[in-house]
Amino acid sequence: MTDTTFLSHVADQLTVLPGVRAVTLGGSRAQGTHTPDSDWDLAVYYRGDFDPGHLREIGWPGEVSDLGGWGGGVFNGGAWLTIEGRKVDVHYRDLDVVEHELAEARAGRFHWEPLMFHLAGIPSYLVVAELAVNQVLRGRLPQPEYPEALRLAAPPIWRNRASLTLRYATAAYARRGQATEVAGALAVAAMQTAHAILAERGEWTTNEKRLLERAGLRDIDMILADLHPNPPALTRAIAETEALLNR
Repeated sequence: MTDTTFLSHVADQLTVLPGVRAVTLGGSRAQGTHTPDSDWDLAVYYRGDFDPGHLREIGWPGEVSDLGGWGGGVFNGGAWLTIEGRKVDVHYRDLDVVEHELAEARAGRFHWEPLMFHLAGIPSYLVVAELAVNQVLRGRLPQPEYPEALRLAAPPIWRNRASLTLRYATAAYARRGQATEVAGALAVAAMQTAHAILAERGEWTTNEKRLLERAGLRDIDMILADLHPNPPALTRAIAETEALLNR
């Protein structure tokens, strides 16, 4: 089965699930940065009630979460599946939530949520970014531009989070020589600052995989590689990170 036939087949199966109004292709395959081994990232946009049990009934091997199974919030669950020998992620997207966050983003408002595998967590406008960059396979969805109000409001919020993260690392970890905790804080602060930089540019991001590269902050690797578990070295590393993030 060719990739085109495969994608059409899966989209057809998903779009007939009760409550589903649209299906999209996301991730690297939507943005043309994929490799032959890349997963297929799909999303089902539903209105009202959505029962993941209907997705399980298709019979594709893998794990199908309940609604809220991935922590709740805007990223409210999904499935890890194997279909025709291909790895496929399916994300659940509640259209009422997505439309609310689109209105919030246009007003320059967002909130922060924790999410597994994301060091800095996610902004609620992640679901708006998906609308902007994903390919709609079935149904109709808006494709928003980056709101000017969000471009102005988001960067100082992210930069303040980064500053507080580094300040806490200095007070709580560096003076005790706790290199592991400092390393974690430096990584988180770099991700937070990268979110700020992309927001300043009016560029969408949907995950952290290439966030540091896009923001020009990959030099954080050199600072982390040189960490030593003693207070002076850790304090110096935090200062170097502050200089990198504020340049």
